[in-house]
Amino acid sequence: MLCCRGLDVRRRDTLVLGGVDLDVRPGEVLGVLGPNGAGKSTLLAALCGELQPAAGDVTLDDRALAHWPGAERAQRLAVLPQQSTLNFAFRVEEVVGMGRLPHASGRARDAEIVEAALLAADAAHLAGRSYLALSGGERQRVHLARVLAQLWPGAQGQTLLLDEPTSMLDPLHQHTTLQAVREFALRGAAVLLILHDLNLAARYCDRLLLLGDGRPQVLGTPEEVLRAEPLKAVFGLDVLVQRHPERGHPLIIAR
Repeated sequence: MLCCRGLDVRRRDTLVLGGVDLDVRPGEVLGVLGPNGAGKSTLLAALCGELQPAAGDVTLDDRALAHWPGAERAQRLAVLPQQSTLNFAFRVEEVVGMGRLPHASGRARDAEIVEAALLAADAAHLAGRSYLALSGGERQRVHLARVLAQLWPGAQGQTLLLDEPTSMLDPLHQHTTLQAVREFALRGAAVLLILHDLNLAARYCDRLLLLGDGRPQVLGTPEEVLRAEPLKAVFGLDVLVQRHPERGHPLIIAR
């Protein structure tokens, strides 16, 4: 399990994230919400080892993240950053196949996994195309397939970190992406994802962390977090919170 305790992150002399205690649990989708500048991407960067904490620690299965050898850690922890760029005309399958580099599963098995990951990300029809010929949303789905392939098929002991995986997607592919993430968690993987859409978070996340001004404000179920008072305090937005008529999760309506 990926955990942090007493996590503080500074940029120069400024505390940009402070006092975070968090467990990313197997079989769970944990959503991170907050306005721009709240510290969401900083949290993800600290959890994957990209940023060094000023205080506190990050552990993977009770072992300091920094003490994991690179290839071994990559077999258990995959990260989809907010922006993933490639400037070479790789075929889509080659991009997704980069997720298999930490493994030694063989060419035939890797090809099977690439195909399955593309299908899970609703990107199988892009096979054979040049990455540079894809739209922004298509590229985003290919990179999702890449990180899914890195941990495929998903199991307890593996963790997937996603920074705004739906940011360039149309409504249909927002849902297909989060359904793929949800299914990955159902196989036992732990998933943390950053979202801006409160209603998508309510539908697909088991727990939510609401960040404001670099500090945790509320951590709990969607019903506990998505309430009018904390949303007003953090986002400055007046909302009505109702119950989805079919699914029962909170439904957020701006006033």
